[in-house]
Amino acid sequence: MALSKPTDFIYRFVGAYLERLYSNPLRTKAVTSCILASLANVLSQKLSGAKQINKDNVIAFALFGLFIGGPVPHYFYTYINLFVKNPLGLFLVERFIFMPCFQALALYTLALFEGKSHKEACKQMERMYLPTVMSNLRYLTLLQFLNIRYISPMLRVLVANCIAFLWSIYLANKRNKISKGKA
Repeated sequence: MALSKPTDFIYRFVGAYLERLYSNPLRTKAVTSCILASLANVLSQKLSGAKQINKDNVIAFALFGLFIGGPVPHYFYTYINLFVKNPLGLFLVERFIFMPCFQALALYTLALFEGKSHKEACKQMERMYLPTVMSNLRYLTLLQFLNIRYISPMLRVLVANCIAFLWSIYLANKRNKISKGKA
């Protein structure tokens, strides 16, 4: 009986999440993305050995998740599904059109949210864009394919958020290295 308590909590938590996802998908995705991006940034800083957490960096990732990382994919997947019904077609559009554009937007807006000027943001994006896109293609393509092909649409957002969490850790770490001139 006592062992069922954690399982009950998980079921209630996932149920509440799915209920909110159904009733208010945009807000749920934005808040989820905000929380996961913030946590990923904190974890990335801790893994890289930071003595103190760079709060500006965490806030930049939180703002990105809230205003870009949740809403933009929400609208993309909402409207692309109207035009592309085949999972392979959706996968190809996501990998070769949406993802490169989204990565550019992510790198630029993260730099702006950190307080950099337009010129500095563009310069940082130029340095990071190609390595980031290539890494995304290399490391996340299989996960995205499995998510699009085999995960039910109702749970796709949850799986995508888990993938985004891992990607945010990678991206925060890569941005930190580039800003310090190590990569």
